[in-house]
Amino acid sequence: MKRIERTGMIIRVLTENPNKLFSLNYFTSLFDAAKSTISEDIAICRKIISDMGDGEIVTVAGAAGGVKYVPRLSDKTVRQFQQQLSERLNEPSRVLTGGFLFTSDIMFDPRVTKFAGNIFATKFMDLNADYVVTIETKGIALAVMAAEALNLPLVVMRREGKISEGSTLSINYISGSTDRIQKMSVSKKSMHPGTKAIIIDDFMKGGGSAGGMAEMLAELDVSTVGIGVLIATREPKKKRVDSYYPILYLDNDPEDGRITISPNDESLE
Repeated sequence: MKRIERTGMIIRVLTENPNKLFSLNYFTSLFDAAKSTISEDIAICRKIISDMGDGEIVTVAGAAGGVKYVPRLSDKTVRQFQQQLSERLNEPSRVLTGGFLFTSDIMFDPRVTKFAGNIFATKFMDLNADYVVTIETKGIALAVMAAEALNLPLVVMRREGKISEGSTLSINYISGSTDRIQKMSVSKKSMHPGTKAIIIDDFMKGGGSAGGMAEMLAELDVSTVGIGVLIATREPKKKRVDSYYPILYLDNDPEDGRITISPNDESLE
């Protein structure tokens, strides 16, 4: 292969496998090229990715080292995505009977969830988490993309336990949106004690679901180190969780027949 072909392939391999470490031997074998040649190719790839502004190629030293692509979005890139998504969500036709906001087309749009996953990965990259955790159903697509970007396993908590999951742990929690007692469960084999997790969900009003997941993790001796949601309501200001990062804010209650969705201006730093 010519250098331009090798660099294109290297960028493709790395960006399609974010946060996965590849040894130099992998690429020397793939291209039948010397390590010095591959090192020069990677230097070119690093500059290209840096110039694009949506991540970086990191070199890890040592016998078990190599290179990996780390998605790191700039605030400018995130603001553009937030603005475009806000415009889609601010359509009056999204207000459903009963004051519900229709978001299914957004939550299951792979272009939206992939970009949102990269935002969460950028925000939570340095927390050294071991798992990404969500609760069924709408948050799963978001959590899958975040888990892929962070190169972490995904754990899905269920409303009801499944026999196929073996022994499970269940808790009752108070829904932040309805103030009703609900139930969630998770397989005891899904996570190891003494580890750390990031919670990802689609929507937060009172923080009941996120708070319930954090309580469940604590029961498993797993620390919650970050919480990310696609949309959070401005009110109530006091949630059932102390700290969280929303990509967008819902500024008013859809029950009044209108919607105002705005970007979260908080920096990812």
